[in-house]
Amino acid sequence: MIQEADIGVGISGAEGMQAVMASDFAVAQFRFLERLLVVHGHWCYKRIAQMICYFFYKNIAFGLTLFYFEVFAGFSGQSVYNDMYMILFNVLLTSLPVIALGVFEQDVSSEICLQFPALYQQGPKNLFFDWYRIIGWLGNGVYTSLVIFFLNIMFFYDQAFCAEGQTADLTILGTSMFTCIIWAVNCQIALTMSHFTWIQHVFIWGSIAVWYLSLVLYGMILPDYAKYAFRILQEELGPSPIYWCTTLVVTLACILPYLAHIAFQRSFHPMDHHIIQEIKYYKKDVKDERMWKRQQTKARQKTNIGFTARVDAKIRNLKGRLQKKNAQIE
Repeated sequence: MIQEADIGVGISGAEGMQAVMASDFAVAQFRFLERLLVVHGHWCYKRIAQMICYFFYKNIAFGLTLFYFEVFAGFSGQSVYNDMYMILFNVLLTSLPVIALGVFEQDVSSEICLQFPALYQQGPKNLFFDWYRIIGWLGNGVYTSLVIFFLNIMFFYDQAFCAEGQTADLTILGTSMFTCIIWAVNCQIALTMSHFTWIQHVFIWGSIAVWYLSLVLYGMILPDYAKYAFRILQEELGPSPIYWCTTLVVTLACILPYLAHIAFQRSFHPMDHHIIQEIKYYKKDVKDERMWKRQQTKARQKTNIGFTARVDAKIRNLKGRLQKKNAQIE
């Protein structure tokens, strides 16, 4: 048991506290173990998997734009972003939504987790942190960085961005690109979440508002410190329609593939929690009680968890490959 276990759960009782002191989690009664595994185990796996994938996505989307500009500028060493922008990116502008995803995300409620314990199998089967999903998020980050960089270059390179006919300089281009990044990554995490409270809304949309507030406050500093960002939003970008249009177009272009992916998946290849979410949204559990009970019965199948489940999954995978090879030979 100790060799196969992934985590240790101790039960405090008359036997003493030795098991509790050596465990990862402790419960007061054995009946609490069901909720610990089926509810919190399912939630924690989904939260951690999505949080890690999203963290890679947003940093790839941001970091690659710097690399593209270096290639575009002949590896001159000049950064397209102001130093203040890069400091605030992970510290203030994108950190709180990630925390909200990792703490508050719930694909289904706790009652549904208990009614459908088969949802717990998404963790042992590693459905949300396999290489297919990781590479998908990495590819999404690369796509987002390409869209943000090249669309901004296309919109600002030779065109006047204000009524006086001025063309964009490096500060204007960098600020516009950074604005698109903030909008894209925060809208992406909003699409990733299944459960919203006022906290998530404040963290996500508040992060975008903080970016504009930072531009205003930073632009009010003396030009010796703000340099070319002095009053950049109030006097240059704010009155320019192309700045706001670029932000809208680039953000929509960045999130469109993910929207298409989740629409296709939910329509043609839905996962278990997708089906349950739809049933609850349309209140089919109230209108068709027999169907709801039938789905609950299917969810209570005998399954393995932990190391045993992974071994069984590998064996089934190998058997499937052997059957395909034999079919091709015949």
